[in-house]
Amino acid sequence: MTLSPYAARVQTVTELTRSIRGLLETEFSFVTVSGEISNLKQPYSGHSYFTLKDREAQIRVVLFKGQQRYLATPLQDGRQVICRGRISVYEPRGEYQIIADFVDSYGTGALQAAFDQLKKKLADEGLFDSGSKKPLPFLPEKIFLVTSPKGAALFDFLRLARSRFPAVPIEISPVRVQGEGAAEEISRAIKTINRRATEGVIVLCRGGGSIEDLWAFNEEKTARAIFESQLPVVSAVGHEVDFTIADFVADHRSPTPTAAARDVLPDRETLRQRLAATTARLTATIKTKVDMLRRQVRFEQQRLGDPTAMLNHFRLVIDHSRLAMTGAMAAVIHRHQEKLNRLESQLAIANPARQLDLRRQLVDELSEKIMVFTRLQLERKRQELARAAVLLDAVSPLAVLGRGYAIVSRTDDGRVIRSASQAQPGELLRIRLHEGSLVSEVKEREG
Repeated sequence: MTLSPYAARVQTVTELTRSIRGLLETEFSFVTVSGEISNLKQPYSGHSYFTLKDREAQIRVVLFKGQQRYLATPLQDGRQVICRGRISVYEPRGEYQIIADFVDSYGTGALQAAFDQLKKKLADEGLFDSGSKKPLPFLPEKIFLVTSPKGAALFDFLRLARSRFPAVPIEISPVRVQGEGAAEEISRAIKTINRRATEGVIVLCRGGGSIEDLWAFNEEKTARAIFESQLPVVSAVGHEVDFTIADFVADHRSPTPTAAARDVLPDRETLRQRLAATTARLTATIKTKVDMLRRQVRFEQQRLGDPTAMLNHFRLVIDHSRLAMTGAMAAVIHRHQEKLNRLESQLAIANPARQLDLRRQLVDELSEKIMVFTRLQLERKRQELARAAVLLDAVSPLAVLGRGYAIVSRTDDGRVIRSASQAQPGELLRIRLHEGSLVSEVKEREG
């Protein structure tokens, strides 16, 4: 068995890593790879670091500051790109990566597309409107922390919260903050807190990560649970550059969990200093106001002089006013009494009972006239009806039939025969007499 040259001696990690690096850079001198940008970081150096991934694998990519001038559009998480560059190995971590010379954008990743679609839907429904956002209390009665019990974000929040205002109680609702079922746990925790409490603040807390890691905070059920919460909700998810749907729906967005503790809780020492300063200002203001009021009281005492003299003067004024008012009231009562007497006299003249008798007599006379007129009209109409009946009887066809005449008509269509030429031999005719009718057949036509 022949050993390879690499197995002939013991190598250090550095030597092995450099050997792998040399092989990769030699074998893959230049590559073109497509994938979706994830976990993009752009530190102060100006270089861009991100992960290029597809459904089954991922690779780290570095785009140095000098190459970014060739970008058509800025890099963004979720964007589908084509990277051209060299394969290399980052020796301190033993990770292979692409040193990109050029990045060409050609679309948006599936998660980013879902993010943009849900964001537009919820914005159209008004879930992001500033008018529906609840203000944070100055000093919450309680903080409900919805987070992972093992994450660093929890301990960052608690450390700053204890230093700022340790008297405010903090209740931790442990949930998963990434992976399958995380969104259900987060939304259920928010609803449970709202059922149990009427005061306080809910803080959603999680450290940074890729769009996949933060996806539980981009799901619709999480967004709707935040919007329906009666308690104010603070979103403290990811780093300052990370944005989730929860950030847009929440009543307040903090860039980091540490910033959330600073936003929710006032600083105890700062409050103590402000309280002392306010107390001093209030004491000085009250003292100044009391001194001013004392000077004003002394001035008014000098102006008033002896209050007893003023009291006697006002008693005299009241007595004179009482006498004047009594006389005025008596005069008014006298005038109204005279007016009442005049009205009683006028009422006696226009007695309603007398007026009623006159109207009743007039009604009786009119009723009698109406009866007479009605009888005359009935008699006149009876006479007119009798004359019309006589005239109608005289011109009635039935009266003519009574004198021996008859009416001849066809049996098929009922048309009246006025001439012999209108009938044909063999035709059936109906003959109507004064009483009854006959059906006869034409045997012969004359004329």
